[in-house]
Amino acid sequence: MNTGQRALKFKAGSSARLDADEVYRNLSKCHLGSVIFGCTNSTIKECLSNQLFGLPSQHFSYVKNIDPGLPLFLFNYSERKLNGIFEAASSGQININPYGWTTDGSERTLYPAQVQILVRKLCQPLLENQFKPIIKDNYYSPNHFWFELDHAQTNKLISLLSSQAMTPHVPQFTTNCRPCCTVLPSLESRDEGEKIKSQIMEEHFDLESQVVDAVDVTSSLDAGNSSLGAHCYANESDEELKCRILHKLQQFAIKHHESSMLPLTSDMNHTTINKGNNLVNNGSSGEPIKSKESNEEDFGTLTGLQSPIAKLVQELQELKDSNAEQARRIVFLEEKLLAAEGEIQELKGRITSNYLPNSNAVEAKRVVVEEQLEDLCLDPDESIFLIGGYDGASHLSTLELYDPSSDMIKSLRPMSSVRAYASVAWLNSQLYVFGGGNGCAWYNTVESYNLETDQWTLCPSLNLAKGSLGGVSIGNKLFAIGGGNGIESFSGVEMLDMELGRWICTRSMLQRRFAVAAVELNGVLYATGGFDGNDYMRSAERFDIREHSWTQIPSMNAKRGCHSLVTLNEKLYALGGFDGDSMVSSVEVYDPRMESWIDGEPMNKTRGYAAAGVINESIYIIGGVLVDDKILNTVESYKEGCGWQEKTSRVLRKRCFQSAIVH
Repeated sequence: MNTGQRALKFKAGSSARLDADEVYRNLSKCHLGSVIFGCTNSTIKECLSNQLFGLPSQHFSYVKNIDPGLPLFLFNYSERKLNGIFEAASSGQININPYGWTTDGSERTLYPAQVQILVRKLCQPLLENQFKPIIKDNYYSPNHFWFELDHAQTNKLISLLSSQAMTPHVPQFTTNCRPCCTVLPSLESRDEGEKIKSQIMEEHFDLESQVVDAVDVTSSLDAGNSSLGAHCYANESDEELKCRILHKLQQFAIKHHESSMLPLTSDMNHTTINKGNNLVNNGSSGEPIKSKESNEEDFGTLTGLQSPIAKLVQELQELKDSNAEQARRIVFLEEKLLAAEGEIQELKGRITSNYLPNSNAVEAKRVVVEEQLEDLCLDPDESIFLIGGYDGASHLSTLELYDPSSDMIKSLRPMSSVRAYASVAWLNSQLYVFGGGNGCAWYNTVESYNLETDQWTLCPSLNLAKGSLGGVSIGNKLFAIGGGNGIESFSGVEMLDMELGRWICTRSMLQRRFAVAAVELNGVLYATGGFDGNDYMRSAERFDIREHSWTQIPSMNAKRGCHSLVTLNEKLYALGGFDGDSMVSSVEVYDPRMESWIDGEPMNKTRGYAAAGVINESIYIIGGVLVDDKILNTVESYKEGCGWQEKTSRVLRKRCFQSAIVH
């Protein structure tokens, strides 16, 4: 392939696959001066409103070198213009927003190599013939260039953009006003403030727009509704707010008129029009007004702006008063809460003094009460441990003990961080949780839980960050099987060596398996299904620790990944999952003695990413995701000869991507 044929087709909205040597210059981290990201007219709004830039996964080789503070630029393919100046507000990561730049958030993003951004300086966009000479060495065809810039190119580009910074004249009394800045919002907050912020950003970059509604302008600057300035201007005085509002209004007013217009001030007495049709502001002469008509038009524009400004200032004051009232109410409620807590403690003291008159008796009573509570605790051997996951609103760090027979749940001490897509296993009476992620990044961290002390302990980390992996313990060894990181699927297997105190790589599986399910049966490790990077699989394999090798076993009847795998009566049960097109309810059973899979009775609901465990000869499967991405809180149980029974839990909340294990 010659240079002219290697077109970079990775702008937002396209999905071309590129070879590795086509997309980057291989600049090292110390030589990387900045990065250019791509967009189109249809995606620039989302890039700016969400303050998130992204590229296809092939570009992560250099996006990962981005550190907070690195200069960034945004190239609009539709207009062939370069926007800036931005800077990184996070390091380059995979899938900060896994559903960015999709039509309705139902599909995974095509641009997972992402970085959060903030605005360093707003400048007029550069035409390609303006910036092309600076990065000419990056062009490998007339219209395509590499996105990595070295420090020399970065400095020249920043200098050129800075010369066209959007800094219209500000009246003298506004010189102490703070500059407009942006704050990085949560990816999960999509309120009206985001819409208002995107309107402001669009107005800065869409310079061809000729008409701006004055009412929309003032509402977009409302600090009470816009998250763009909520933190930057929380402590501003009324005068500073007026300065900022007038400054912004002047910018938009300049765009309304090609001819000169009156400077904006906070007081009409500062501006007069003399009889010679010259503009006089505080004793200094302005440009002559061309005609009586333009004079009247400009004066009318200025006069018309006073009412929105006054209204806006009034609304801001009302908002401040409302916030102050809310703060007073919060203080009042906190005082009431403290008083109630004091009354509760006093009542407890009275009860204790009535029934237990001395300190020794108090201690004895406390011990008795604790013993009674202990008797009421759920039996770990009759319960399922539920770890982390996602409830539709946030990722979880919870650890809970759930008794499906009584539909009771008990909260235990949570993990040190939120964790979904993780794997779990018991080893030496310790519950180990490893891998997974938080929706923005994958983990290599491992932590263990001691049920007797209700304490978590950090353990040696995995060699690779990964999620949707399998976890199994055999004897005195703990295995982390397969998984992936959003870019590639792994076949590797890591084993925790307790003597060395670290994870070591052991014999890899025969196939790559992301969203794999794994169990141990009679000292043999089984791994089934998963995603190999191209398709979901039917295949399965086993690892005999005595032979130290993986062996192919008969394949399942259907493809599946993100399914559950449990053992019951010396058989393997593969439950639900995703077949590449949809979630399924089917169940398959493998008998190692017969070396064959047979179809079992299907579940009542289609489920993937569910939690499953076996208690007293019964399989329980909890939560998960339906075919329409609805998260479940129902429980299904299966007993041989009785089929599947479904019930709605009174204590379980909707949850998926969680881990589960039985003691």
